[in-house]
Parts: sequence; structure tokens; C-alpha cells
Amino acid sequence: MSDPESPAEAERDPLRQAELTILLGLAFQLLLGEFTGRLASAGYGDLRPAHGFAFQALGPHGATSSELARRLGVTKQAAGQLVDDLERRGYVRREPHPAGGRRKLVVLTEAGHRHLAVAGGVLHGLETELAARLGPGTDLDRLRGELTRVIRELGGETPPPLRPVW
Repeated sequence: MSDPESPAEAERDPLRQAELTILLGLAFQLLLGEFTGRLASAGYGDLRPAHGFAFQALGPHGATSSELARRLGVTKQAAGQLVDDLERRGYVRREPHPAGGRRKLVVLTEAGHRHLAVAGGVLHGLETELAARLGPGTDLDRLRGELTRVIRELGGETPPPLRPVW
């Protein structure tokens, strides 16, 4: 990483002049692209970011399709299509709901759990590598803390779901 830029250099940098939403969007897009590429190299090229968000939203105990839709901020139809797709790929299965009735519980299969483990390793490795590339004095923990504060300030203690629309 280069030396800290002077105020004059910062003024000439178009990225430093960009709106915060643009900077957050670009950073997200670049990190997600790198993450997705590394997952593909690890054998998970068949999955899109939306699938990973669904895995996270299912959690360790699963969820109904309606709960999944609410957690992802999508329609029940969209959640149902996502579950159908993941079920065909062998990453989730539908089980009878413990409370009975006609509802089904969508849970991760062993393949889904393996994917989460690989994805977690890739993501943590990417963050570690990014911190090393940015160099000494870079504090990703501080960035994480500041972004958490922004999210809580704007979204409260229960922020809205991150909609997987890309």
C-alpha cells in the first residue's frame, strides 16, 4: 500500500469524491466477484450469490419457504423457485415440519453444509488476504465496526434483509 495521500491528492481522486453509496456498491461488487470466482475454483461454480444468501437464511435449523421469503425479502414464489433449484442440485431437502400440518421445513443437506464450510473458509481467507494487501495501519475490524454502526443507525436493531437481486 502506498503512503497516505495528501489532501490535494485525495481531492483529485474521483473515487474519493464519489458518494458513499457508490463506494459501498463498488466494494461489494468487487468483493463478491472475487469471492464467487474463488468458490467456482473450489468446485462451486454452479451456485450464485443468491444461493449463498439462502443458505445463510435457512440457518442451522431450516425454515419454511414462507420464512425463507421473509428473511430474504423476496416473494414466496421467488423463495419457492430458489428452494426448487437448490433441491434439484442436492443442497437442500424438504422435510415434514415438526409442528405437523402441511408445511415443510427446508433444511440443508450434507452438500449444503459442505458448501457453507468451504464458502466460510474462502471468505475468511479473502478478508485476511485483503488486509495484507492493504498493508499496515489498515483496520478491517474498525471498518466492520463502523459499517455495523451505520447499519444499526439506519436500520435499527433488526435491519431489513439483504435482498439477493443480483
